[in-house]
Amino acid sequence: MADRLSLAMLNQSDPEIVRTGAPAYLLLVDSLIADSPDNAKLLLAGSRLYGAYASGLVEDLERRKPLSSQSLVYARLALCEEEEDLCAALDQPYAQFTNSVDLTEADDLPWLYGYASARLGWIQSHADDWNALAELPKAQYLLERVIQLDPGYEQGRAQLLMGALLSLRPASLGGKPEQSRQHFERAIEYSGGHDLMAKVEFARRYARLVFDQVLHDRLLHEVLAADPYQTGLTLSNVIAQAQARKLLKDDYF
Repeated sequence: MADRLSLAMLNQSDPEIVRTGAPAYLLLVDSLIADSPDNAKLLLAGSRLYGAYASGLVEDLERRKPLSSQSLVYARLALCEEEEDLCAALDQPYAQFTNSVDLTEADDLPWLYGYASARLGWIQSHADDWNALAELPKAQYLLERVIQLDPGYEQGRAQLLMGALLSLRPASLGGKPEQSRQHFERAIEYSGGHDLMAKVEFARRYARLVFDQVLHDRLLHEVLAADPYQTGLTLSNVIAQAQARKLLKDDYF
């Protein structure tokens, strides 16, 4: 049921319907998890619902914080149900943590990616907290492992997240914008061009970072010209098109 709720939300083309209706979904999933607290798949579905709602539909940062925290709680519980050794290493020093991550296999991808994406959502909503930013290296290592095990996982969403991570800083401050570009391009490739948010983030994170207006405008116009109706991506695509319109109106360049 939680999977169907999640898919129904992700396939909705009207963000306002989801924005007003999602809290009821979240309460329902909370009740299902309360009845089956050790169901890893249910926990992961709950994490995904909370994360999607917080990142895509809640603008108030103070509201996003507890929502992203709940997403992370569910993702961690799911991972700990399936991967006890990695669970025990989550709060260990970086070297011990990476050793545990290196032992994971392809069957572990849902828990690795679920936790990594929830952790990044939590970091983003707590960007004013240096303790949260200190978690970035571990989240990045998890994403690197996901990409190593399956480069096209989740239609390239791991590539998209890695592209965003590597574009946080310009090259002059130690950033890796060209590696970021490669990950964004792979995200677009692995989704068959259907994940419009990959192009929006490519424009917002990379093109603006390197002041490439031609690439920036081309990507955003491609987003606006695309069909947003894609299974599992419709809501994200509609939001991406709204963001593309705003970015094109900005006097950035």
